[in-house]
Amino acid sequence: MEFFDFGTIFFLIAAVVIFFQLRNVLGRRTGNERPPFDPYTAGRAAKDAPAKSENVVSLPRAKRASDDEKEDVYASIDAFEKPGSDLNKGLRAIRDADPTFEPKTFVDGAKMAYEMIVMAYADGDRKTLKNLLSREVFDGFVAAIADREGRSEKVQSSFVGIDKINIVGAEMKGSEAHVTLRIVSELISATRDKAGEVIDGDPETVAEVKDVWTFARDTRSKDPNWKLVATEEED
Repeated sequence: MEFFDFGTIFFLIAAVVIFFQLRNVLGRRTGNERPPFDPYTAGRAAKDAPAKSENVVSLPRAKRASDDEKEDVYASIDAFEKPGSDLNKGLRAIRDADPTFEPKTFVDGAKMAYEMIVMAYADGDRKTLKNLLSREVFDGFVAAIADREGRSEKVQSSFVGIDKINIVGAEMKGSEAHVTLRIVSELISATRDKAGEVIDGDPETVAEVKDVWTFARDTRSKDPNWKLVATEEED
């Protein structure tokens, strides 16, 4: 019969002690343990847990808005133009066709478009004009530019700013929204001939320009951009 030496017995006792200590600390797995706690999902799980009921499934209830909480879809239009006027009715009709339409936002965009169109025309920039004008207006502008270029004339222009801009008309024509603006701007402009002589305007004087422009957009289109469809110079 073989006997264990002292070293072997020591290691066996140590192994048994360690085993029992681990068992006391970790416990036994029975198959019914709770899953580990996840701080990122615990709150959501409790919130999303369905109400306990044998035959009823709880559905989320729609919150009933009070009269004070209901948004007045025409509020921005009524603040822009008094209710009851033809202009207010026209703006409301456009808002009905295009829920994103806001008069003030439109005017801000028209200011930028006006400057871009005026300067693009002076520079003969057909590419910029094509994106901002309807086909008919574009053809008219291009014809005038080509006529000017044919005589070797150049326009020297500097945009000073817009003094006044007001919406004076609004209506729906089928699915197209039309908005007309009266624009008073300041511009330094002079046309020079082939020899560089000024034949129209004044390169040193700020001139007041009055325009009546109409922009339009098909409300059925996904394209949010408006285009210039009519121009008229006011005396």
